[in-house]
Amino acid sequence: MKQRMLMAIGAGTAAGLLSVGAVQAQEEEVTITVVSWGGAYSESQRRAYLEPYEELNPHINFVTDDSSANGLAGLRAQSQANNVTWDLVDMLPANAQLACFEGLIMEIDHDEMLAPAPDGTPPTEDFVEGSLGPCFVPQIIYSTIVAYNTDMFPEDEQPGSIDDFFNTEDFPGDRAIQDRPRGNLEWALYADGVALEDIYDVLATEEGQDRAFDKLDEIKDNLVFWTEGAQGPQLLADQEVAFTTGYNGRIFNAAQVEGQPFDIIWDGQLVEFDGWVIPAGGDNTEEVLEFVRWATDTQRLADQAKYISYGPARESSAPLVGEHADLGIDMSPHMPTNPDNYFAPIVLDNDFWADYGDELRERYANWMLQ
Repeated sequence: MKQRMLMAIGAGTAAGLLSVGAVQAQEEEVTITVVSWGGAYSESQRRAYLEPYEELNPHINFVTDDSSANGLAGLRAQSQANNVTWDLVDMLPANAQLACFEGLIMEIDHDEMLAPAPDGTPPTEDFVEGSLGPCFVPQIIYSTIVAYNTDMFPEDEQPGSIDDFFNTEDFPGDRAIQDRPRGNLEWALYADGVALEDIYDVLATEEGQDRAFDKLDEIKDNLVFWTEGAQGPQLLADQEVAFTTGYNGRIFNAAQVEGQPFDIIWDGQLVEFDGWVIPAGGDNTEEVLEFVRWATDTQRLADQAKYISYGPARESSAPLVGEHADLGIDMSPHMPTNPDNYFAPIVLDNDFWADYGDELRERYANWMLQ
């Protein structure tokens, strides 16, 4: 009997040790490197996703890296070096399409890996049509827009169209645009009279590309080029430029949070999705997949709209968009997809930029130096 009791106690102790070991292993800290764009956008992700998830999962520690502007190049370099250090990357659909084709990122079974809507609608039916990619999980709908400093123009002569952006006679002052062609070429053709629905057909031709660059030449002497998203609003605040192109969320943050005298020209807004990709060959794939499933559910995508004026990429999230968490203002009028703002959108054609992007980026880089 005594021997049996000792054996039972020993077995119980061993089981207890195994249980403690399992808990310790389960709670072993995991560091996940999240690559994004910085500024107000990364801050909205931190508050809506990263910090709440860390509170729910104390063993998870997020490290952020503002390198998304060079995300595709970074993934290529890490893959070639066989040293994948990024766990999750915020990427635009066109680059995600290329990265997926090159095998740099994981393929996603959306209905299997993502959460359904609260009413059971599968993700493939709940995410906004056209937003999902084979390796891409969208978070937001945003737009690249033209903004201006209202203090630099008379109250009764404020600009309001893309035509005004190209009109340096009636609306003098320098303009800041990105050092990449996307958006700038579309706006050039739109200002040159090309119908919205024909822009990409025209831009796919050599004549159309020449036409776009010729239109940009008209304001070349008034152009300042920005690289990072924070630079345009800063130039505008310092009145070094009268207009800047930029992301609508950054302009919202500068105007509503920082009190800058900025206004947005919604005419010709370049509408696009943005979202997550998961690098292939990462060390924390299982943990990243769990996070992405949680962070892209209906409530979480609506939560991001509390901090920045980007629309959630799920249909079921839209009714949950309410007031800004800090300002208490209704966020609906500041969304790119609000009907009052969505009157003349240019929906970015990712297939076009996947096909023509390399040659147009090279030509644009040479044009900037001329």
